[in-house]
Amino acid sequence: MTATPTTLQDPHGRPQPTPPNRRARAVMPLAMALPVAAAAAVLMDLAYPEVGFWPAAFAATGLLLLALIGRSVWGAVAVGAVFGLLFFGLLVSWTTRYLGPVPWAALTVVEGTLTAVGIIPLALAYRWVPRAAPGPVGRLLLLPGLLAALWTGREVLLGAWPYGGLPWARLGITQADSPLVQTVSWVGVSGLTFLMVFTVAAAIETIRTGRWRRPFPAAVPAVTTLMLVLVPAFPTTPAGTMRVGAVQGNGPSGYFDQRTVGAIARAQGDATGPVLDADVDLVVWPEGLDADPFQTPWLAEYLTGISTRAGAPLLANAATTAGGNIYNTSFLWDPATTGATPRREQVQTHAKRHPVPFGEYVPDRAFYTLLAPDLVGLLQRDYAHGTDVPLVTVGGVPVGLAICFDVIYDEVIAESITAGAELLVFQTNNADFRGTDENLQQLAVARIRAVETGRTVVNVSTVGTSQIIRPDGSTLTGLPAGQAGALIADTDLRTGITPAVLIGQGVSAVTLWGGLGGLALTGAIARRRRTPAVA
Repeated sequence: MTATPTTLQDPHGRPQPTPPNRRARAVMPLAMALPVAAAAAVLMDLAYPEVGFWPAAFAATGLLLLALIGRSVWGAVAVGAVFGLLFFGLLVSWTTRYLGPVPWAALTVVEGTLTAVGIIPLALAYRWVPRAAPGPVGRLLLLPGLLAALWTGREVLLGAWPYGGLPWARLGITQADSPLVQTVSWVGVSGLTFLMVFTVAAAIETIRTGRWRRPFPAAVPAVTTLMLVLVPAFPTTPAGTMRVGAVQGNGPSGYFDQRTVGAIARAQGDATGPVLDADVDLVVWPEGLDADPFQTPWLAEYLTGISTRAGAPLLANAATTAGGNIYNTSFLWDPATTGATPRREQVQTHAKRHPVPFGEYVPDRAFYTLLAPDLVGLLQRDYAHGTDVPLVTVGGVPVGLAICFDVIYDEVIAESITAGAELLVFQTNNADFRGTDENLQQLAVARIRAVETGRTVVNVSTVGTSQIIRPDGSTLTGLPAGQAGALIADTDLRTGITPAVLIGQGVSAVTLWGGLGGLALTGAIARRRRTPAVA
């Protein structure tokens, strides 16, 4: 005999059974869910710089979750596709600055498609958890927890695949300028993402179940919110100061910039003037020079002159050759200890860990040449992936490094801290994205890293925005984009390892595999039980 449907709620608002073979009732029809997903995408983009309105991230998360309730698999794909394609299309629009719409469209389609597929588990969680655990614990704790894990796990997967991934659009990054940012020192970016989604999902379930009038259920999202706001940053230990001069040359360092030989080095050298008499311990130049100084005598002589006049080692960056491979290399040029024209093996170096696919190398070059020969042909050399520790030692002080987009990869930052880094230096070249919000999005990541590690961050760009960021995420000093100049500051050195560094990568792994495992277990239980879903 076929089960007779019952009401979804009794007169007192308590959830009541529905037939075992029925999905949870959708909050809205698909025709409404699609524009809601589009609105969520626009709001999510506004949460990232340049606008950087961080509360929009919570609103966007809530809208997307509401649009997924009661969706079929293909309905979830449709919602995810609308959200993913529009969100990434807006967020990475800076890729069109010089290369036009093709790379932007390709990146948007890849990330949007992966997002659409990654959204499916969220819809399944809304379908299965109320059947597997229909009580208050299931609705107010287990369901939000699983949704948060699946959301975070999707970010982890997109940040690792394909071709090393693109961990650029992580939800936690939106909180770089919010009161919640201190939490990242305890749980890392993935942990902050998890807590944000959990809070929003718990609030939605508290309202949907009609339990918001009761103290205990309503306390779940409230307590999580208070924890996010009130928890202070994990304290690291002061270890003195280092006087740093960071130089933003604003030279012709873009891929398509017209320039003469030596123009980049001269622009950097000219802007270094104020640093030369400032009694600094370290001079920092951004990513990129005209040539390999280990094979170019005039450039080696120029760098030696800068370092000698400043009376301090120069941390610079260039494409260098070693073992038949080309590397994006940061190096500590210190003629006081190595001589005026050092060999590469005499100098402390670090090679970029994650060269940018289709920007610094072409994966599967033969295949992509068939698809877009003109674009692939623009990139004549392929950078190799570095394997060394992202660290140099300056006057006995370990200094951690990240080159350009390496700043978005958790393991690069964690490795430098566990190796003893007391200061972090991020060298980047944003010249190919002049006039866009790319550099501000990257700066937000740098700010998060300062809080996450409890370290001062020297973020120096060829064209801006360069800043020196305190361990609490506030700006010590900075230069606007498009302006040549130098930052000179006594930067705090810190020791100690934050919980975020210790467990951050573990949190990412647990959310990815724990979320998928939890979903599979929930699905199995839901199929065995005849306990029905609820609204």
